[in-house]
Parts: sequence; structure tokens; C-alpha cells
Amino acid sequence: MHVNRAHRARRRAAVALAVSALLGGAAAAPVAAAPKAPANPKAPAARAAATPDCSEAYRIEQTLTGGTTWRMCWRYESEAGLVLDQISYQPQGEPNPIMVLTSAKLGQIHVPYDDGKAEYDDLTGAGFGGGLQEMAPDECPGGSIKTVKVVNSWDQSQTDVRGLCATTRARGHAYRMAGDTPGQVWQAQSKDLLVYTVNKVGWYEYITEWRFQDDGMISANVGATGSLSPADYDAGDGRGWPIGEGAKAYATSHSHNIFWRLNFALDGTPGGKVEQYDSEVTPSADGSTPKTRTTRKQVTKELAGDAKAMRWWRMVSATGKNKDGHARSYEIVPGATAKYPGRPYTRHDVYFTEYKACEQFATHNIRNCGPGAGKSVDTWVNGETLKNPIAWVNIGFHHVARDEDQQPMPVHWQGFQLSPRDVTAMNPLTPSALTGQNGRPQ
Repeated sequence: MHVNRAHRARRRAAVALAVSALLGGAAAAPVAAAPKAPANPKAPAARAAATPDCSEAYRIEQTLTGGTTWRMCWRYESEAGLVLDQISYQPQGEPNPIMVLTSAKLGQIHVPYDDGKAEYDDLTGAGFGGGLQEMAPDECPGGSIKTVKVVNSWDQSQTDVRGLCATTRARGHAYRMAGDTPGQVWQAQSKDLLVYTVNKVGWYEYITEWRFQDDGMISANVGATGSLSPADYDAGDGRGWPIGEGAKAYATSHSHNIFWRLNFALDGTPGGKVEQYDSEVTPSADGSTPKTRTTRKQVTKELAGDAKAMRWWRMVSATGKNKDGHARSYEIVPGATAKYPGRPYTRHDVYFTEYKACEQFATHNIRNCGPGAGKSVDTWVNGETLKNPIAWVNIGFHHVARDEDQQPMPVHWQGFQLSPRDVTAMNPLTPSALTGQNGRPQ
């Protein structure tokens, strides 16, 4: 599905000097109006500022149902595309915004083909950033489309691209609870803030979507759509699926291994902790209900982690606590995945590495980390103490094409969630009549 990559590589060579440039901005904004680079993540901050530290053209602020406000800055990188910085969350009842992430972005899209004849890194090797697509108004219903300056655009006649949508979308029930009197129901319908772009790579089009809920949940997703490549109908060796009439043309199967890079700064302090939780069920000898014990492990050294049943990780604030005195944290909740075992860097579901500015891409890292430095995230897990951890999430999808994939291809999604855990003392959407019901019911 990634035809014409050789042609695209030649085009990329013409813009090699721009490979590390930061992109972004409104069409009328001069280069100087671009957002400031993220502050040194090791420098502490007392709390998130009420207004993010970027110009208005690069600022996104949205108040959702129930009074929750999300604030962030956006920018655009030559390779990774959309980057969100200074992401903060302020639910009703909180006097100040709560900083969640210093930055969040894609870390790589690794695409190996089943026949072993092709393998691509779409961010750093196939022009992902230069393929930002112009959006029509109906692709951003009810929202606003921002203009992005793409200095390494495939089409140098079109470097100001209306390609970033910020909008809201109905989610349905935020909660529902039957009341104490007949017919009484506590319920609320919610909307989410969505921020997304579309980037074309060969015949594929990737929707990079960030979704922010009014209860503090963040969802990161990539949707792949576009078209099946005509050049891929050659898998006659059992590594493809017949597409079209009869069994003449076989589309080659392949994987999409997508990485995200997350720099947390809960409460404005980047030096948070990583914790791993594992639950073990012990069957009973007499047939009674088995017992489950959950244990916590402090992750103090760099880690390549594997998801399994009843295991999860959370990023814990170094300083912040909610009104109940509990440490604020965000839990990493991986979505459905088909883990690809073919490369060392795709064999694990999460990585926690010590912050280094040069470590930006999970595979085929193009930043200069010095002589002998590894080029992939697995090589960066080498026993360093975690003082300012960076989290990498890897979600895989094995794409065995089907007749329904043409034409055009329905969007197939892969991603994960960041779930607030003790960020607030109660559900931030709790109606005022129930705010006294905190802790053991009376």
C-alpha cells in the first residue's frame, strides 16, 4: 500500500536541509510568531499557567460540558507532524489548571511487509510531515481549521495548508445513576474536544487524532484510510488476500506499528514517578472464590514493558495531590494491539526512558545523539535511573486486506488512552447535590 516510495525519497532529498525545522502557524503569521520551544523539562514549575506560553494563533482552549477546560499549544514538526505542548486540564472546582503533558506526539509509524521485501519508517523515512492534507470545512464539523506552514511540503507551491482541525463532538453518556427516589436519575451527556490532522504517505492517509474528555480522559488514535496500492497486488506466495473478482490479485499483508512519545509534567513538575501494578489470582483449594492480590512496583530504572492481563502502569506526579491527599497520576491504557515480533523495538508495548532531547523517534531516529548512540527506543533502555521519564507506547495492527478495503478504504483505528487516576477527589462532573458523597457512603 506504499507505492512510489522511491520517487518520494528523491523528493525528500530536495528538502533535506529542512529535516529538523519546526513547522506551524497561521497563514498570516510571520515565522517569529511560531510557538516557543518547550521549556527545559527538568526545570520545575509550580503549576500550569492559565494561558499557555504560545501566541494566540498556536493556542487551543476549549470549555466542555460541565465546565471542564482544556488548554494547549500546537506546533508542527518536519517529521512527526502535529505536536501538542503544555496540555493542561481544569475541571470545575479546581482553582488552577492542572498540567498533564509537556508534549505529546507520534514517535514513529513502522510498516514492515509480510513478504520481507519492504519495510518503512513513515515519519523519518517516507515524508509523513510533508504530506499534510488540506481539509474541507465539512471535515471539521462545528470546529475551526487552522493553517499550518509546512516548509517541507511535497508541493512547494502549497506550503500554507489548512490542515489542523479543532472541534467538539458528542460522546454520549458521561455517567448515569438511579437516584434514591422513584424515577430520579442522575445522568449527563458529554462532548469531547478533538484535535486532528490528515497526512498522506503514498496511497495511505493517516488521521492523527487527540481526544480530550470533560472527565480528564485523553485518547490518542491514528486512523489509516486512503487506498490500496495497485503495486501491492502481487502476493501470490500465501502472504496476501485476494481482492476483486476471483483469486487473481492478492494484496500483500503488512503491519502498522505505531509509536507515541509522551513527556509528562503532572502539576508542572516533570520529575514524576513510574509505577507498575500486577494482580495475581490464586485459586482456592476448596472451590470458594479465588483471591486476588495486587502489588505495586516502583519503576526506578529505564524499562521495556510488556502488557499482560491485570498489569498496568501509571505516571505519578512528583508534587501534586488532590483534595483527598492522594497523589495525582495518569494511567496508561493500551488499546487492542497485534505486537510485531520481527524487530527488537516492536517486541514491547511500552518503554520508559530517561529524557534526552535527541531521542525523538522510536525507530530510525534521525536526531544526533552522539557517536555510538542507538537509533531505536529499545537501545535507549540501558539501566539509567528515571529522573525525568519519557513514556513510549507501541500499538500494532496486522493489516490483512479485504474486499471492503476498496474504494476508498474504511478507517481502521489503533491507539490508547490516558486515564486520570486521583487527579481530582471525585468525579469532576459530579452534580452539586452529590458533592457530599465522597468516601464511605453514610
